[in-house]
Amino acid sequence: MLIAGCGGFVGTCGRFLVGKWSSGMFHGSFPMGTFAVNLIGCFIIGLFFGLLEKAHVMTPNENVLLITGFCGGFTTFSSFADDMWVLGSKGDWGTFALYLVLSVVFGILLVWGGRALIR
Repeated sequence: MLIAGCGGFVGTCGRFLVGKWSSGMFHGSFPMGTFAVNLIGCFIIGLFFGLLEKAHVMTPNENVLLITGFCGGFTTFSSFADDMWVLGSKGDWGTFALYLVLSVVFGILLVWGGRALIR
């Protein structure tokens, strides 16, 4: 848990810095900071899982530090995207579609519900 927490701390700091940088570089209503973090996180988790699957160069502690901790702190969207990739690579298109639709629809509904509850 401490190893994951250390990675999460670094990932969260990275997320904060990318968000600050993006808000200074890009103006407008498009959430560029979140978009950038999500895409960068997807690429990074792809690299880490690729290393894990192909070369088996990660120890279990490095896996927890980098994938669970860092990527989890940087963005959980990367984990969602990897889950989707795994389902697609297995040809499990029904679960792929269900997970995609339920995650997006319920995610938006729950954000709305939480905000409505506080109002």
